[in-house]
Amino acid sequence: MSFQVRSWPVGASAPETSTEAGVAARPPDAAVLAAASSTGGWSGRWLREPLVHFVAIGALFFAASQLLSANGDPRDRSARIALTEDDLRQMSVAWLAQGRPAPTPEQMRSLVESRVREEVLYREALALGLDRDDAVVKRRLAQKMEFLAEDVSSLREPAPGELHSWFEQHSGRFALSPRASFRHLYFSPDRRGPRASDDAARVLAALAGKPADWPGAAMLADPFMFQDHYGDRPADQLASVFGPAFARAVVELAPGAWRGPIESGYGWHLVRVDSITAGRIPAFEEIEADVKAEWVAAQRALAKRTAFEAMRARYDVVLPAAVASTPLAGLPAARPNR
Repeated sequence: MSFQVRSWPVGASAPETSTEAGVAARPPDAAVLAAASSTGGWSGRWLREPLVHFVAIGALFFAASQLLSANGDPRDRSARIALTEDDLRQMSVAWLAQGRPAPTPEQMRSLVESRVREEVLYREALALGLDRDDAVVKRRLAQKMEFLAEDVSSLREPAPGELHSWFEQHSGRFALSPRASFRHLYFSPDRRGPRASDDAARVLAALAGKPADWPGAAMLADPFMFQDHYGDRPADQLASVFGPAFARAVVELAPGAWRGPIESGYGWHLVRVDSITAGRIPAFEEIEADVKAEWVAAQRALAKRTAFEAMRARYDVVLPAAVASTPLAGLPAARPNR
């Protein structure tokens, strides 16, 4: 059925209209309008109320929110991916850092497309909840939280005198290990078996009274895979080569004579120490830069620990009863899972 709208001059009587059945009809008169007003006026006035409009709009937004939440994770519903000039600059720097020439326009477009692809896959993965219960993602986010705590601590410079006071309290961290210059003769268990130590003791007796550079000494021992002479080496370096026990024994020897046998990770040795430099703690002025680096590291560790303890206090950890009574890294014991 079609409708037409007609108009007529103001003050003129409306012409008669006809229906499809041919029955004459006139526009409603005042009595009809009054009747309509008495039955439908309330609904008309309600529809014109602003409060009704707000309620209807709120209901519409609520329905839309419920629909979106039912269709996936709403954490990242934006369909807009925007790359800034800084993003493009970072991509260029990363490209140049690999020793390549400046990227061509085609290569730059490829880099941009790779970044867009990464962002698209990232957002879609979040929408599917693939980040949940993923050990790698959890570890990476935990590392970022630790980096945030470190950044907070790195903003502060030590106050005057604070660094020197901290050094006095932790001077042992900066102790210089003793150093030794020595030569040695090696006796291999692979060649000599269980008699390697006894052979070393017999050679020690034969070397009595011989000068340090006596050429016959090397003929009495076995070849060593590394050096036969070590000059001014710190004890910790010797420990990395021969083992801690050997290093401790060497720096305690009196210089000027062959001594031993001393066991290392390789076998047995006779050692002749040329000189020993005792360990010491350097003056603050010698290592002020090192002290500051250690202080910054200590502040970062403290900030991380303090931040984690504050975060940890907001959670109620529930563990199996067998382990719940054991405190975790000095933190309050967890509640048993019953």
